[in-house]
Amino acid sequence: MPLDLSPLWISLKTSLLATFITFFLGIAAAYWMLGYRGKGKSLIEGIFIAPLILPPTVVGFLLLLFFGKNGPVGKLMQTFDFSIVFTWYGAAIAATVVSFPLMYKTALGAFEQIDGNLLRVARTLGATETTIFWRISLPLALPGIVAATMLAFARALGEFGATLMLAGNIPGQTQTIPMAIYFAVEAGAMNEAWFWAIAIMVISLSGIIAVNFWQELREKKEAGSGGQACRERSRTGAGGEIFYSPQSSFESGGLLVNIEKILPSFDLKVAFTTDEQPLGLLGGSGAGKSMILRCLAGIETPSSGRIVLNGRVLFDSEQGINLPSRDRRIGFLVQNYALFPHLSVAQNIAFGLPKKLSAGSIRVQVEEQLIAMQLQGLGDRYPHQLSGGQQQRVALARALASQPEALLLDEPFSALDTHLRSQLEQQMTETLADYQGVTLFVTHNMEEAYRICPNLLVLEHGRAVHHGSKYDIFQHPATVSVAQLTGCKNFSRAIFQSSQQVEAIDWGCTLQLIEPVTSELSHIGIRAHQFIFTNDSSQENTFPCWIVRTSETPHRMTLFLKLHSAGKNSQDYHLQAEVFKEKWVTMKDQPFPWYVRLDPLRLILME
Repeated sequence: MPLDLSPLWISLKTSLLATFITFFLGIAAAYWMLGYRGKGKSLIEGIFIAPLILPPTVVGFLLLLFFGKNGPVGKLMQTFDFSIVFTWYGAAIAATVVSFPLMYKTALGAFEQIDGNLLRVARTLGATETTIFWRISLPLALPGIVAATMLAFARALGEFGATLMLAGNIPGQTQTIPMAIYFAVEAGAMNEAWFWAIAIMVISLSGIIAVNFWQELREKKEAGSGGQACRERSRTGAGGEIFYSPQSSFESGGLLVNIEKILPSFDLKVAFTTDEQPLGLLGGSGAGKSMILRCLAGIETPSSGRIVLNGRVLFDSEQGINLPSRDRRIGFLVQNYALFPHLSVAQNIAFGLPKKLSAGSIRVQVEEQLIAMQLQGLGDRYPHQLSGGQQQRVALARALASQPEALLLDEPFSALDTHLRSQLEQQMTETLADYQGVTLFVTHNMEEAYRICPNLLVLEHGRAVHHGSKYDIFQHPATVSVAQLTGCKNFSRAIFQSSQQVEAIDWGCTLQLIEPVTSELSHIGIRAHQFIFTNDSSQENTFPCWIVRTSETPHRMTLFLKLHSAGKNSQDYHLQAEVFKEKWVTMKDQPFPWYVRLDPLRLILME
């Protein structure tokens, strides 16, 4: 053991100071770069990580030029009769520079792992960027930041080349452990070199092992509490009715949307209005449904247009108005619910409540929401301890707690199994019946849209192709694509013959109509469950048919029918008909041909 232990204290002093400085600089740089979208991002990134890839002696040489007596900082320090070169401050600066890239890159990775929906939802709940950083981003990135801090400390503790160039090797002043090892080996003092080598390994590895152990304890604690929650759910179930009577603080009004958003794959251009009745946005994947919600919530900015909610202008490209998400008073329920995983159920619900409320008022309002959503006793649990249905109800309670003027629901049932989906759909219907604001409900499930929303807006490639009541859209779809979205499976090109007669080209038949049509008619259709099988072949629109093949579901049979003659192969058919299995049992053994009637009242006419 060497008599002089000053390298230990100098190393600890310089590395701890360097880690302290790097901690704040690294986190600030990482968070700034996370949201930076300006020019020169690659160049800035390269400068930040340069000390990690450059030889330490090169870094030390550049620092010497910068802090030396002829350098910009060196000249400035001379006016105060202060020097950084060949002092322990220089050693700390060298350690800071070389450890900064590890802190920066690891912290940036931790921030990038945070689900972006959490930040977006926080903004819709009225949180400022400062609040989001302290309450959401920093706590969720904490494990990564702790690991980054430990790596930065270990790197600062082991710094040699840059420190030697800037601070030198002055025993008792700037000689750190790495330099003590080097010069001990050079002098042939192998026992002293071994002592310092073991010392630095013990210090560095102890810190890293401690961080790993802490993270393992966190994971085990979360896994254990999650398992306990699952066992409790198996005993208590996840059911319960939802009854909600919001105390609305705004006058009834409506939503006006007239926006255009230019996207790489298509242009979104929609214009519609809606009132307090839930409006369903129905369309296939990529139709623009979720993008409309994101524009309304302020998460995305339309290229042009106008959005007005209850008389308040949220966005107007001509007037230069674009309210931030936190000021729009819009609740947003995303597909994965985006509950803040580090906050309890009660804290999640309270997140969007006004900050001016007293602690007592917040507790009362949170408890009211827990009771309304049948979540009593779950306030102290965390999201990972809840079932999917419970998570959805917490997310809905959180959105409604802030009393939003509009509620945006982006496929809220997509992550649920069939049974729970049906149960929560009924509860959602009751909740929306009492909600006094505007509701937009996004889905690609036409049955779901029909059950929940009185009015529908059907989208296709960023355009509204039909807007009206669900009855009008399902009974009289404007186009073939709208009919397909509403579940119609049978279509044929149509040729106008008279005001009440058309030729269905693809079906090879002439059909009589009750409603008069014009020559602009292009297609005719009929839904699979609306065929009539009959023994009376003399009725109008009745044709002989043969079954080509069948397809079975738990309750129905789908029959693929060929009109006029038997099919030649499994794809040679005209129509798909659906019948309940009870009826199928009574008709399946009847000899062919069967006779099918296309009721004129059930035919769908499309221009």
